[in-house]
Amino acid sequence: MTTEYSGTGDPARSLALLWRTRERTSRKGRPDLSVDGIVRAAIEVADAEGLAALSMRRVAERLGVGTMSLYTYVPGKGELLDVMLDTVYGETARPDDVPGGWRGRLTHIARESWALYLRHPWLLQVATTRPPLGPHVIARYEYELRAVDGIGLTDLEMDAVLTLVSGYVHGAVRSAVEAAQAAAHTGMTEQQWWQAHAPYLERALDPRRYPLAARVGTAAGQEYQAAADPHGAFEFGLTRILDGIEVLVAGRPDAAAATGDR
Repeated sequence: MTTEYSGTGDPARSLALLWRTRERTSRKGRPDLSVDGIVRAAIEVADAEGLAALSMRRVAERLGVGTMSLYTYVPGKGELLDVMLDTVYGETARPDDVPGGWRGRLTHIARESWALYLRHPWLLQVATTRPPLGPHVIARYEYELRAVDGIGLTDLEMDAVLTLVSGYVHGAVRSAVEAAQAAAHTGMTEQQWWQAHAPYLERALDPRRYPLAARVGTAAGQEYQAAADPHGAFEFGLTRILDGIEVLVAGRPDAAAATGDR
């Protein structure tokens, strides 16, 4: 699997693109191309064909222009990838009023991230330990911090909680993305695959030899009508993570206030 790394472009040029501090226009006074248009085309290529297909040439082909014309706006693929990331991070909904206190807010954040990965599976192929410092990335971080502000955590714990939740989503969503890609690649849904394979699995899972696998596997298969239920597993795990955070919060002096809808 292709792995790309954010933050590999020239810092000054990346920041200029992320914050749109420079924009070239044609002699007629209108943009003949734009950073936004190039980024949208790049996202479309990555969504449709995967990150391995992304190149300046492929983006230019999608726009119907020469490859060299892109370099006036975007210095290279590294800077382009940073702006792509910042752009899609701007898609997550950030309502002010989310019921359920901090648990409800973190649940909303996790589900929005889950949906974002499903819309843009190529995000799983980008290592973001050096995140692009663009307006959407920073606004998203600010919003997520507000979800746990004032519940008794230290500043470092607030950051760690967000890292915990985002890391969990990143890992959990992979199975859902792979299931969707498998269905698209094979033309067979998970339910269709299960129905075709279930009779053979029943014969292979001899309850005398594999008593637990036979019992649990049969129950799970009958419930999911598939080998697994990625979304159900995601919701189950998210609840357990929030339970653990609640134990941490409950041990703080102002725990009573933190349990309310703050």
